[in-house]
Amino acid sequence: MDLNGSHSLTHSRIHAVPVEYSLFDTALGPAVVAWSDRGIVRTFLPEPSAQAARARLVRRLPDAAEAEPPEHVRRFIDDVVRLLQGDPVSLAWVSLDDASVPELDRRVYAATRTIPPGSTRTYGDVARLIGDATLARRVGEALGRNPFPIVVPCHRVLAAGGRTGGFSARGGTETKMQLLRIEGAVLL
Repeated sequence: MDLNGSHSLTHSRIHAVPVEYSLFDTALGPAVVAWSDRGIVRTFLPEPSAQAARARLVRRLPDAAEAEPPEHVRRFIDDVVRLLQGDPVSLAWVSLDDASVPELDRRVYAATRTIPPGSTRTYGDVARLIGDATLARRVGEALGRNPFPIVVPCHRVLAAGGRTGGFSARGGTETKMQLLRIEGAVLL
């Protein structure tokens, strides 16, 4: 399963509330955010073109409707644009609609969200943050399913010894390293 969520059951079918989305440009290319009245439902990392970004969204959320973003989503978009330009922006304020996310994944995502821009942690560190150092592999699996890349900064989580670990988004570990370079991260 990739960061952009190749689930056999799409999120919108699980979701009982209407989902809307908007495309926006970043320094790395067009990205997409989807939201409900509960919060951000899904984010998609930048793609090479708006057409590719929209196609990824439609595959994952076929019932979502394109819409003008409300003020809190507009603020999110502005912050992501700044973050991908290298500004150390925190997205801790962003509310997520994680109703369809398993409990362990929610705990992993909450812990990962505490890692500030420019910093990194290991899968083991995140496992300790959620209270069980033996869950490092499960942390990696949860981050591999992350429906909220950038908001849940899974790119800031590395394997033991400072190795990059996996990154299942388009571009693989090169994308992970690019995001860390943009943030000015010093690798462990």
